[in-house]
Amino acid sequence: MASAVEHDVKRENMATVRSIGGRATGDRDTDQAYAFLKAHAAEGAVSELAFAPIRRKVDWRLIPVLFLVYAMNLIDKVSLNYAAVMGLPKDLKLGGNDITNTATAFFAAYLFAEVPTVFILNKFPAGKWLAINVVGWGIACACTAAAKNYATLVTARVFLGMFEAPVVPCMILISSQYYTKREQSSRFAFWYCGLGVGQIVGGLLSFAFQHVQNPHFQGWRIMWLVLGTVTVMLGVVTWFALPDSPMAARFLTDAEKSAVLQHVSVNRTGVLNTHFKPAQILEAAGDPQIWLLALMTVLPSISAGVVTTYSATLIRGFGYSSKTAALLNVPSGAISIVACLTCAFAIQYGSNRWAWYIACCIPGIIAGALLSFLPKSSKGGLLAGIYLINCITPTVIITYQWTASNTGGATKRAFASTLMSAAFGVGNILGPQTFQARDAPRYLPAKHAVLATQCAAAALALVLLAYYKWSNGRRDREGHVGDEASNAFNEERWANLTDKQNKAFRYMY
Repeated sequence: MASAVEHDVKRENMATVRSIGGRATGDRDTDQAYAFLKAHAAEGAVSELAFAPIRRKVDWRLIPVLFLVYAMNLIDKVSLNYAAVMGLPKDLKLGGNDITNTATAFFAAYLFAEVPTVFILNKFPAGKWLAINVVGWGIACACTAAAKNYATLVTARVFLGMFEAPVVPCMILISSQYYTKREQSSRFAFWYCGLGVGQIVGGLLSFAFQHVQNPHFQGWRIMWLVLGTVTVMLGVVTWFALPDSPMAARFLTDAEKSAVLQHVSVNRTGVLNTHFKPAQILEAAGDPQIWLLALMTVLPSISAGVVTTYSATLIRGFGYSSKTAALLNVPSGAISIVACLTCAFAIQYGSNRWAWYIACCIPGIIAGALLSFLPKSSKGGLLAGIYLINCITPTVIITYQWTASNTGGATKRAFASTLMSAAFGVGNILGPQTFQARDAPRYLPAKHAVLATQCAAAALALVLLAYYKWSNGRRDREGHVGDEASNAFNEERWANLTDKQNKAFRYMY
């Protein structure tokens, strides 16, 4: 009898192969969350009411850290925008398209660094990788203060771009490990509000440091040194604050960890699996939704590139002083925050991501028209155009949410998250390039680009909606049952299947 029991235990722990969804899957294909759930099966299911305090506990541990990281990410990224009106071009003897090319160099490095990120995030904890890169970009930011000419400035920005590249993929994966598809909307938006706060703080810092009158250590140098130092300290905090996964979260009890895993099992996207599957990358490369989402990230990011690098320059071009231009850029951040939170809660409680994406594009279209066609004398209308561009901020976070919600399979999800970050980089490469010295001071091609990209993005949202409805409808017609068919302890939910392989998967739109 003992040998029979021993055999059963051994068989339970051995690498078994089962057929799930018509596909063979072994233990290394099964998400690590499933093993934890099996070991704590006695905990049982948790009601929504009982889970609420656990969710609040997770919120207060994760979201403030992610928010601060993204706020500093934005401040460091747009610091070139502010330095451009703080005397940087004169001090470093920049001319022509040097500022534009410096911005492009940052995002070119950003784009290049996304390539290894796919593999690293499949093998290395996202929280730790995020912390390492936060420290790295803080050092690069601080080193920018030592720039002596165009070449040294570009070098510092290249390193900054390389270290900032993994930030968004890491934050997407971390957020998707703890929240359901519907909950992700508001949580993504909360940390993405760091963008708006970054704009506000960046404008105020620029205004403050412009009062520094030191010919040997200019205000923009002090700004970059301070920002870099704060970022390094934040990176250290991030290392200790963010757990490697819900299973390794020390701030949760085992019962609470089990509750979190049960709660997110409905996503069917998994939590943690380090088995790298090239086939999932090939699937992603041929998946229409991935490329539609990528394009819907690129297009608004072109306009974002305009705001990130040249909003202060544009405002100064309306006839304002450098100090006033920095202060007038502050409301842009507030508009970004309001837009993000409005869309987040509207989507969480009413869905329709596609409709809110289009709703955000409409102010961008109006902004492009105002900037393109109003005369220089219409300062109020031109400022309104600058502010309205910031209403497009939620479009990028919506595509990030779609990516996290609608991509199954650990490798495919890491690839898709990284691709969205790369798409953001491509948009920010193209955006500044619409500013050419020969077009000064009105920069009409850049303003026309805002108008065109927002119109195209809104149209693509309708195409993506049609694709999701068609995909879900086809699975319904074929008789495949949706998420309600199984519970959190069913291995099928943790089988590292992609959204295409798992016929019970339904796309959110």
